[in-house]
Amino acid sequence: MEANRLADSTALMCHRLGPVAVTSVECDPVVAGRAREALAAVGYAPTLVTGDGLAGYDKNAEYDRLIATCSIRYVPLPWLWQVRDGGTITAPLSGWLGGSAFAHLTLADDGTAGGRFLPDDLHFMTARPHGRPPLASPHLGIGDVRDGRVDPRVLDDRTGVFVAQLAVPSAVRLGGGDEVVLWDVGTGSLAEVTSGTVRQRGPLRLWDAVEDAVLTWRAAGSPDQTAFGLTVTPARQYVWLGDPNGPSWDLPA
Repeated sequence: MEANRLADSTALMCHRLGPVAVTSVECDPVVAGRAREALAAVGYAPTLVTGDGLAGYDKNAEYDRLIATCSIRYVPLPWLWQVRDGGTITAPLSGWLGGSAFAHLTLADDGTAGGRFLPDDLHFMTARPHGRPPLASPHLGIGDVRDGRVDPRVLDDRTGVFVAQLAVPSAVRLGGGDEVVLWDVGTGSLAEVTSGTVRQRGPLRLWDAVEDAVLTWRAAGSPDQTAFGLTVTPARQYVWLGDPNGPSWDLPA
């Protein structure tokens, strides 16, 4: 299936642009080999690299367009270095809570990139280094208790979970509906949330951060992902609401 997807997308670009203009990167040598055979069978011989797509492929740079067919938690800086000024990066941005948005960025002449999220609801396999780490079973029922300000079912909403994920980018979600557990894999911080109660422990108050982000989003009218954008610089990557000077959240870059 992965080989077919790679061959199909690469063949489409070869048909539109010509094989000389197309470079495709695949990390799995078996998938890359099968795709290469399928492309050769229809007469296409683009540059097909077996390697880490997050590192790009600098030998053919600079590129006019970079299109990711895997989801990422943040934009790899080599992509910025390998796309020309005025070129674009298009990639699905996703995270460990399951939220996603489809980024379309334009490279500026100062080495930064920015743009709004597209309306498309597009999902790809997460890049292996950006995937969620394995988890043990958390110890529940320990921590400080308070009343909740936001119902945990906000995480069942496509944009709601995307906003929550911005606030706690290193947390994973267990459960769903009106009983949710958030667990930060870096600090061990934990939040147990029901429709009326929040129990938290650890150095990060995860549900406090989620509530602040969700209430900011709701105050703006609860818009979908197209109201958000992404700015990428060598020093910082952040998602903003409304415009680059609006409320913002750093990505785990």
